[in-house]
Parts: sequence; C-alpha cells; structure tokens
Amino acid sequence: MIRVLLADDEAMIRAGVRAILDSDPAVEVVAEAADGREAVDLVLSHRPDVALMDIRMPRMDGLAAAAEIHRVAPGTAVVMLTTFGEDEYVSQALGDGASGFLLKAGDPRELITGVHAVADGGAYLSPKVARQVIAQFGGGRAARRSAAAARVAELTERERDVLALIGAGLSNADIAARLFLVEGTVKSYVSAILSRLGMRNRVQAAILAYEAGLATHT
Repeated sequence: MIRVLLADDEAMIRAGVRAILDSDPAVEVVAEAADGREAVDLVLSHRPDVALMDIRMPRMDGLAAAAEIHRVAPGTAVVMLTTFGEDEYVSQALGDGASGFLLKAGDPRELITGVHAVADGGAYLSPKVARQVIAQFGGGRAARRSAAAARVAELTERERDVLALIGAGLSNADIAARLFLVEGTVKSYVSAILSRLGMRNRVQAAILAYEAGLATHT
C-alpha cells in the first residue's frame, strides 16, 4: 500500500486528486493539507510514502515545503503538482528534493503512474512538464539536444540504457527487471551516472534523458 499526503489550498482540487487516487486499490490517502506548513507537520505525523504538493499555497509554499520535507523526512518522496505557466518554479524545485512533476490538468493515469514511480524510488516527469522545462532552460532545441547528446556520449552504453529508463520514470527494481540485472547493480549505475554528469537527483537525469532523446515514454 502506497500512503499519500495531499497538499493544496483548494479543497476541490484535493477532492479531485483524491478521487483519482482512491480508484487505485494500492494507494491510500492518509492526510490532506491546505498549506505548506500543515503539509510538513502532517508528513512528520503520518510519514507517508509520497507527498503530492501544490506549488502556490499560503503560509509556506510548495517549494519551501518540499525542501523542508526533504530535510526532515527524506523517506517521503515529493511530487509537485504544477499548472501551465509555472515553469519557472520547476527548475528551482529540482534542487529542493522533488522526485516528480505532474500537471494538475494532465491525464489521470499519469497521476497514478507518477505516484507508483516515486514510491518505488524512481522519478517521474510528466512529458508535457518535461517539454516546458527543457524549453525554459534556454537555447535552441537543436543546440540543447546536441549539448545533451554530447554529455550522454560520456557514459557507457549500459549507463545510457539506465539513463533512458530513468527518463521513463522506472524505479531501480523496474530497471533491473528490464535490463536483467540485480537491483544493487542498478543502484551502482545510477550513482555513477549522477556523479559523472554532476547531477543531484534523478529528476535532473530524467530531463537530460529527454533532451538527449533517450526517454522512452511519451
């Protein structure tokens, strides 16, 4: 059972997200918060596997809450719920410990997929969010793709295979099954990839996989 906390200052949004999650018997919503400060307190009380966090909330916004949760409860994966036009916040959240980004108006199936992915230790980036983030980072699309391809070329073939599956949102266990490896070996590959590319987390690696054309899900 994946235990989830919802944090959004709009009750109707929380109700809609909860209805989607309740459709999955493997997911349980254990608490709801109307602001970032309450979200942090409830994470400490309930220790959920995943916190779904709106960006704009009173008292403490979602970015500050995500950073605080990453600090005080690293066992809880944070997924940011975004809307079009909030691209500028996404890159900041990359450094604040967020494990995923989903659009509020996205496909409900993405919400379920994203929650499962981050609960399993993976990262999940809505394809639409990924495209927005890549565009935001500046430079022409061809130039960004060329630069990303050059960085990826420094990896071994197997590391590129792992990076592609990180971009697809797979957990270490899923990557191991896909590539016929043991999970410990995948963890070593992931650590090596992040170290060689100078990246802090799997979401940054997922973005690079998109930029380089390696990500396999659309």
